[in-house]
Amino acid sequence: MSAENHLQVIFITNDKKNKEKAIEEGIPAFTCEEYVKSLTANPELIDRLACLSEEGNEIESGRIIFSEHLPLSKLQQGIKSGTYLQGTFRASRENYLEATVWVHGDTEEEKEIILQGLKNLNRAIHEDIVAVELLPKNQWVAPSSVVLHDEGQNEDDVEKEEERERILKTAVNEKMLKPTGRVVGIIKRNWRPYCGMLSKSDIKESRRHLFTPADRRIPRIRIETRQASALEGRRIIVAIDGWPRNSRYPNGHFVKNLGDVGDKETETEVLLLEHDVPHQPFSQAVLSFLPKMPWSITEKDMKNREDLRHLCVCSVDPPGCTDIDDALHCRELENGNLEVGVHIADVSHFIRPGNALDQESARRGTTVYLCEKRIDMVPELLSSNLCSLRCNVDRLAFSCIWEMNHNAEILKVRFTKSAINSKASLTYAEAQMRIDSAAMNDDITTSLRGLNKLAKILKKRRIEKGALTLSSPEVRFHMDSETHDPIDLQTKELRETNSMVEEFMLLANISVAKKIHEEFSEHALLRKHPAPPPSNYEILVKAAKSKNLEIKTDTAKSLADSLDRADSATFPYLNTLLRILATRCMMQAVYFCSGMDNDFHHYGLASPIYTHFTSPIRRYADIIVHRLLAVAIGADCTYPELTDKHKLADLCKNLNLRHKMAQYAQRASVAFHTQLFFKSKGIVSEEAYILFVRKNAIVVLIPKYGLEGTVFFEEKDKPKPTLIYDDEIPSLKIEDTVFHIFDKVKVKIMLDSSNLQHQKIRMSLVEPQIRGISISADTPNMDIDEPERKKKKCEK
Repeated sequence: MSAENHLQVIFITNDKKNKEKAIEEGIPAFTCEEYVKSLTANPELIDRLACLSEEGNEIESGRIIFSEHLPLSKLQQGIKSGTYLQGTFRASRENYLEATVWVHGDTEEEKEIILQGLKNLNRAIHEDIVAVELLPKNQWVAPSSVVLHDEGQNEDDVEKEEERERILKTAVNEKMLKPTGRVVGIIKRNWRPYCGMLSKSDIKESRRHLFTPADRRIPRIRIETRQASALEGRRIIVAIDGWPRNSRYPNGHFVKNLGDVGDKETETEVLLLEHDVPHQPFSQAVLSFLPKMPWSITEKDMKNREDLRHLCVCSVDPPGCTDIDDALHCRELENGNLEVGVHIADVSHFIRPGNALDQESARRGTTVYLCEKRIDMVPELLSSNLCSLRCNVDRLAFSCIWEMNHNAEILKVRFTKSAINSKASLTYAEAQMRIDSAAMNDDITTSLRGLNKLAKILKKRRIEKGALTLSSPEVRFHMDSETHDPIDLQTKELRETNSMVEEFMLLANISVAKKIHEEFSEHALLRKHPAPPPSNYEILVKAAKSKNLEIKTDTAKSLADSLDRADSATFPYLNTLLRILATRCMMQAVYFCSGMDNDFHHYGLASPIYTHFTSPIRRYADIIVHRLLAVAIGADCTYPELTDKHKLADLCKNLNLRHKMAQYAQRASVAFHTQLFFKSKGIVSEEAYILFVRKNAIVVLIPKYGLEGTVFFEEKDKPKPTLIYDDEIPSLKIEDTVFHIFDKVKVKIMLDSSNLQHQKIRMSLVEPQIRGISISADTPNMDIDEPERKKKKCEK
């Protein structure tokens, strides 16, 4: 029997008369909406229907809220004549009524323009390329210190917005005013699909709802959906369709349901999507370029390569590390000098230029380390096996070998591709134990002691030159082996051996940077760290001054020295706080192509030149640096893209973006696991220090957990306290209590689940006692704990 006999023909039409005619002739006929609704297995298709009914036109109110966007031709004319400026729109996380525009190709000083108020933001969305018009100087404003989140539900009350905008405009010192503007048009939209949650409309049977993105910099989006009940409490993806002048919010449509809020897999997926981290499994095309197993070093592999398998090489890494990039050795030479080697996995041997494996590694740019998951840049066969310098196996390496005297002065340096066999894979703690143990005098331990002694000299010399020792509170989670939930949270302990490895990695990176720049002055891939503009340091200088300390910031050396001197016998943690604050003043370090820039300096390391060579398993920049070095020493051949400075500059742009997104994703993962930790721990009270004071809040750091959070002093539906904010000191006076940066307070920490979309760690003031503000350490917060308690009763 032919397959045709099984086919049923149906007629889909939105034409009423055609439908009637078809039914008369016995042909099953449906409107598009009727047919899609009959596909019960695919409810999400309903939301993709074009809205044909009249009610769809009510989405926007008749009022005009925003001014019209000028056409592109007018914008281009205006930019050419200097009437308008072109730049990237950056929305604020802390205040939805404020944004900045970074002007393209302008001088450093005038790079940033402030926008304040809905009408001046004029429907621009984070990362759009916009045209702005500068306002007259008498309308310039200062960046506000108010924390404002758009909490309205279906809120079209523009008058209310205007009232909130008035809060932003407080009397400020004229020096604080910044160039201020308004968006006159959009040059390029940079919309992407957004993860978030549905805020279901209060109106029964309504199809129109607001979607709240997970990223606070993105405005809420109006969508139409017929499956709101099914999507409540789920993470979903929504795309923006447009933003009319008479709509408070942009319009969009539902794209995909990711899963339940709070579910670990779903939240990790959201986190990766939101930070644009490529995380799909490697394709067959990519995997096809991996070496066939079993693999071993062949005679061909040893061409242009030194055999260093006899050397006593070992690696020192964090516990549980499987992608071991680097190994070290140190031995005494017959002439009494020391030979020190840094051996780095030879990843570029396995990843050849231009193939699918190379393209995918370049696209990913970096490995992303989340709390319980690693998103590899290269497939696991390389990252955890063939390129990982594990002990007692032969591995291919790229070695940087110095001859030094006992005062850590470099007498000679050479680079060679090599074969090594690591004699031990140690953790930082194990290496430290060997160095400290009088009973151990084997080759590995002797090598470690030699390295440690030299590293201390190198570090001292580096700091004397003005290298900065900054601080950031890093946390480590201890996971339950069965549930994989965090059961303990503590700040990471750093040992001498951490510093030992770091010193030699820095030295190798600097030595390689010099070599590749000597050989390829126009197309070396380097890394620089720009000096921050003086204005960045204002907060640090003021904070130190409030504690009667002076911080000098004219050079990295004067900053490093004044940080070293900034000690308080009565307040030992103060120095760490100052270093944490100094870290926040820094610029981002970036990759660049030497032929496209003339400022090579690395501010934080006080080095005139720097690159990344030591982690090719987890950073693509290092693979390019390996290829450049291999060509420089005649160990490999070049290829056209390697010597094209424009291609290299484009690559650097992607690497910088991927690197930044990986950092943000890692922070978001720590934040999510911190929430899980406090969810199981319940309410705790801890000592904290103030990092920043705002107009209506203080930002505090809790050293025990390395945790940062905001204590708000104005709450909805509660009487407002008298707040006096002084930006000069800076300080915040509440009733009769004055708060300064670095003041010690006691806060209560709990998980606030009242807003499922943005579950957050909430902090309330316990000490000092302020009437109407402080709470007792054991007071449960009814509005936060009540739903939790009810749920537990049900489970019982």
